[in-house]
Amino acid sequence: MKTLPQKNQAGLIFALFGNPVAQSLSPRMHNRALRFMGIDGYYIPVLVKDLAGAVAAIRALDMRGVSVTIPFKEAIIPLLDKVDADALCIGSVNTVLNDGDTLTGFNTDWQGMEAALVRKMRIAGKRFVLIGSGGTTRAVAFAIKRNGGEIVVASRNRDRGTTLATKFGCAWIPLSAGEKIEGDVLINTTPVGMMPRVDALPVAKNIIHRFKYVVDAVYNPTNTRMLRVGKASGAVTISGVDMFVAQGAEQFRIWTGRKPPQRSMRATVLAALKDR
Repeated sequence: MKTLPQKNQAGLIFALFGNPVAQSLSPRMHNRALRFMGIDGYYIPVLVKDLAGAVAAIRALDMRGVSVTIPFKEAIIPLLDKVDADALCIGSVNTVLNDGDTLTGFNTDWQGMEAALVRKMRIAGKRFVLIGSGGTTRAVAFAIKRNGGEIVVASRNRDRGTTLATKFGCAWIPLSAGEKIEGDVLINTTPVGMMPRVDALPVAKNIIHRFKYVVDAVYNPTNTRMLRVGKASGAVTISGVDMFVAQGAEQFRIWTGRKPPQRSMRATVLAALKDR
């Protein structure tokens, strides 16, 4: 992998591909990191309607790197030249590096969740219930499995849920079977509770109260209703901000080959959320 020179390199373009993208704080976070490191570049949100066309634009505009979000994390894989082994195992890409016109896909979501979890707990030996069955769920399952945790997937979509459970060798239960949703750590990997629907809960309050740890991948708002419910019952809570910043920092390292200014990135995200 090529790294950027120590001196500024003019005209570097980075982007976020997704639909929607207006709510994302990735542009603020990454633009702050670029300025902090003295790298002459900019990061823009791109509302994608034609994914193949957007991927072609990476080459046409000589973009250095792209973040990939909902709903393209899985669909982008066949459009890339190479995919990192971890991302292939997960089946989801959230980061693209354009290195010498070769587009390589990576997944940093799992590293973001791993970093967030290990600050608060020892993963090995704990039972994790993951709400959802999408790309983020896959990344979180990968992080937990490689650290020795037990996984249960709880989702509405049976086909996607059972496929994910088979891939990671774990159990699946329907989200409607509330009496079976129990364990040590509850993690929401869906967008439920995200702005503007901040009052929504992915599961009922009585289910959240069963867990010692409550984790939400949603970072906007910082303190989601799910986290507030968990905290009220005495649970240790982990905000999606922790995962978001850590995965973004790893993206920055992949794109630039330089140590990311993670403290500055986090401060930027928290300040932006406070303003909203």
